[in-house]
Amino acid sequence: MLAVVRAPHTKKPTLEIRGQIPSWMISRLKREYKSNLEIKKYGDQIDDDLVNIFETDWFSSVEAKMTPGDNLRIYRENAGLSQSELGKKLRNIPRQNISLMEKGKRGISKEIAKKLSSILKVPVSRFI
Repeated sequence: MLAVVRAPHTKKPTLEIRGQIPSWMISRLKREYKSNLEIKKYGDQIDDDLVNIFETDWFSSVEAKMTPGDNLRIYRENAGLSQSELGKKLRNIPRQNISLMEKGKRGISKEIAKKLSSILKVPVSRFI
């Protein structure tokens, strides 16, 4: 559930409360903010101007600048792995080599890309 409080004639941003909102709190918000309160149930569309980020020019420009090393760092961090831990999973590749791959100073071979794909569960093409 989402409660949105709009304060008219002010420059303050709207207040959004997300999650399980207790009924006593909703009652209090209704008393306090009356007609300036908008309550939406989970799953309601919050904004009519939502766009698919993957179809924006901004995303295309950012994606074009991403290198295999950038992808390696992002996917490694998302998996919660340190460079050393990833190196061990890749059969004892030194942490320094992982660091150099992420910085783009060392290439990622097809063999390593396949292993990374398997470990990080992403397409091989992200590392080539």
